[in-house]
Amino acid sequence: MEFRHLVSFITIAEELHFGRAARRLHLTQPSLSAQLQKLERSLGVQLVARTSHEVRLTPAGREFEVQARQIVAQLDRAAQVAKATAEGRAGSLSIGYNLPASRHILPDALTRLTERHPDVGVTLWEKRTGPQLAALADGSLDVALVYGHPATAEFRYRRVLHRIPLVAVVGKRHRWAERAAVPFAELQDQQCVLFAREQCPAMYDAILRSAAATRITLTVTHSADDPGATAHMVSVRPLVGFASLPRAIAEGMGEAHSSSVAVKLLDPVPTLDVYAVWRAEDPNPAVALFLDCLDAARGLPVLTA
Repeated sequence: MEFRHLVSFITIAEELHFGRAARRLHLTQPSLSAQLQKLERSLGVQLVARTSHEVRLTPAGREFEVQARQIVAQLDRAAQVAKATAEGRAGSLSIGYNLPASRHILPDALTRLTERHPDVGVTLWEKRTGPQLAALADGSLDVALVYGHPATAEFRYRRVLHRIPLVAVVGKRHRWAERAAVPFAELQDQQCVLFAREQCPAMYDAILRSAAATRITLTVTHSADDPGATAHMVSVRPLVGFASLPRAIAEGMGEAHSSSVAVKLLDPVPTLDVYAVWRAEDPNPAVALFLDCLDAARGLPVLTA
């Protein structure tokens, strides 16, 4: 069964006249008749009955017409979607993001993407930087919104949010809990809980750079890769953890229901930038559309402690 045979049959069904159907298809009547015969032989049923006075569909032909139209319409739609996807106007886009991006970047960018390109479907993942970059490398993600940017030719990147302060996280019984801010150098006398570097290299490095700038060595006695786990650990032990200011605000640290408190760090204030990162080779065509929606923002948001 060939696609052109389906088109020819549908035209015959519409015209119920071989001469008119052949003219529409730019075929001779013998060629059109031959196509119909090949289709009927492949199916093993008669689709069209004709006499010298009329052309009509058989019962099998009427049912086949319905199915044939669905097949042709589906193939037409598949061709349209394939073309739109190749041009980036349709398809799917998988985006990873962190908490600051979810608050300050994604709402406007996704609104623009939906308005401009409604046929692009979006899947969202909230992940830390390390898992996002791993997913980007293996193709699970198309765009990552992460702290810092990778120093590799495998990825391209663009800054979308900058100067996000980091804060210290302590339990309500910690002696810092009532303080509004603490100089970074005072961490010299504290036991700290920190995450593994591969979870978020940019945040890990920002913390250690601030320690080096104040000529102290952090005493890391506990590890917690999940931000929520850090809050739990400091609530039961006299430890100091770290979080971004947006995370501290989102989790209500310092409020009555929270068991942890966010304390500003000073001299220096560790800060982070958020970047959009995507693969340098063979990117999803829809990535460019999403990046254009990011570019439409009026300047980069700035967060201050």
